[in-house]
Amino acid sequence: MAHVAFIGLGRMGHGMAGRYLDGGFTVAVWNRSQSKAADLIARGARWARSPADAAFGADAVVTMVADDAASHAVWLGSDGAAASAKAGTLAIECSTVSHRHALDLSRELSGRGLVYIDSPVTGLPDAAASGKLTLLVGAEPGDLERARPYLVPLSATIRHFGAVGSGTVYKLINNLMGAIQIAGLAEGLAIAEQAGLDMKLVLEAVEHGVAASPQVIRHSRRMVARDFSGATFTAALRHKDAAYAVALAESLLSDAPLMGRAAVAAYGRAKAYAPDDDEGKMIEIVSRVKGAMT
Repeated sequence: MAHVAFIGLGRMGHGMAGRYLDGGFTVAVWNRSQSKAADLIARGARWARSPADAAFGADAVVTMVADDAASHAVWLGSDGAAASAKAGTLAIECSTVSHRHALDLSRELSGRGLVYIDSPVTGLPDAAASGKLTLLVGAEPGDLERARPYLVPLSATIRHFGAVGSGTVYKLINNLMGAIQIAGLAEGLAIAEQAGLDMKLVLEAVEHGVAASPQVIRHSRRMVARDFSGATFTAALRHKDAAYAVALAESLLSDAPLMGRAAVAAYGRAKAYAPDDDEGKMIEIVSRVKGAMT
């Protein structure tokens, strides 16, 4: 059976690694904290001492980590996966990284004989655990076909946007739009609350009106109820993705990305307020009564 190294067992990565075990793959796992791997090890995964140890002998190395710095470390650090991966190994980066990092990492890994697949994902942790993610792929067509047996266990949909980097471009667009929508929703709901509107009626109107979107529908009731249990995406991660998207926009657009910069600023405040809590807590910042801000 094919051998997969899976690196990064956070909210998304844990379920994704489990999908390979479900599919009968031989799986080695690594994470900064071994405790997150305990149940995967009990199911048959091998605990690796480092990313390099995980990648040794693997046919595919799949990573799901927080940002550019973490991605660089697990691939190119002194004990990184590239140090031991054999030539021809599929290097599947599912993390949301900057466009510049995706291109640089692809060039570095390709130079070492690995086959880089740009494959960020959309979906929540439950979709990761059930193999229903959408994969946003940037790769050469032949490389995608080689990688497909390792992508199918994770996904309900594979969207091939073109060459390496194009999957990351779309992922950053997607997450920037999400940041703008969620921040706008928080502000709109806060206005409605302070104006004394019937919030049950407001929610009904929002969810069935022209401004509704999956993000708006998912967050609106949680924001009004101030129920942020079971965080699926943190303020710090939303801020990071929006900042990466704005950097990309600034490299491509002649005018400054005003909405993007506003989203980065808004999530900068949310990150300072509660970096590791659910992104929906944005409403706790914007709903403060005028004059109560310190």
